[in-house]
Amino acid sequence: MLVMVICGVLLLAGVAAGAQWGDRPFVTPAGEPGLSAIEAARRFVWYASIALVVGIGAGVTVIGCGGRLAMRLLAATSGDAAQGRITEADEIVGKITAGGTIGFVIFVGILGGVSTAVLYLVVRRFLPAGWLGGIVFGLGLLVVFGTTIDPLRDQNPDFDLVGPGWLAVVVFIVLAVALGVTVAGLAARLSTWLPLPSANRRVLLRYAVPAALAAFAYAVTVVILILGLAVVAVTRWRSLVSATRSHRAVVVGRVVAITIAAASLPNAVISVAHIATS
Repeated sequence: MLVMVICGVLLLAGVAAGAQWGDRPFVTPAGEPGLSAIEAARRFVWYASIALVVGIGAGVTVIGCGGRLAMRLLAATSGDAAQGRITEADEIVGKITAGGTIGFVIFVGILGGVSTAVLYLVVRRFLPAGWLGGIVFGLGLLVVFGTTIDPLRDQNPDFDLVGPGWLAVVVFIVLAVALGVTVAGLAARLSTWLPLPSANRRVLLRYAVPAALAAFAYAVTVVILILGLAVVAVTRWRSLVSATRSHRAVVVGRVVAITIAAASLPNAVISVAHIATS
């Protein structure tokens, strides 16, 4: 019970923070087309820091704690026949332990959260402003990834064990929206709180949190650093940098995003309908 209470408090805290800051704009550092390699690296560190803090924050609270609460709810509503059965992830239905929850939060929550935050920073320019952007982002994640990978994958055998299906659909749609709002809100707040890295003592103190999180999630940090080297190298291509900052790039990005979502929608509808009626 204590584990579920802690998860509930963390979930509410994460969503409340995202909702509170969700109407704020994301403020990017001013930059010129001809950035030096050092300036490009500073901006990458800024973006990477936001991705880590937002990703771990939203991953722990919404994906980790929210996902664990969803599992507990669906186990409780599944009846006696489902209790003690083994899920696809080798979990026991109805058994929630502190160790299992911590493992889920670390390996599923943090990895999923950082991946989500990185994706948000890539596509945020193509989204509506304010809370609507977070909602659209969350629903887009569910349509494109949630119905093909998890949690609303049609072929997931766990829906033969836990349910009812319609409740699972409702719960995971709510969590998807909560994730989008939380990521967007936290990113907007951090964009105004965290300056570009410099030797200033106050600035260095603010980077203490991202640095600590980077050390904690070192495996994720290594991947981000590799991406960073590629990003800094690409910024040497001045014409490409100018093109990505243009209004045309935003229009093209929105068209691509809408096309991907539209192509994924039929499968998403079929998967959700099948789960809801199972």
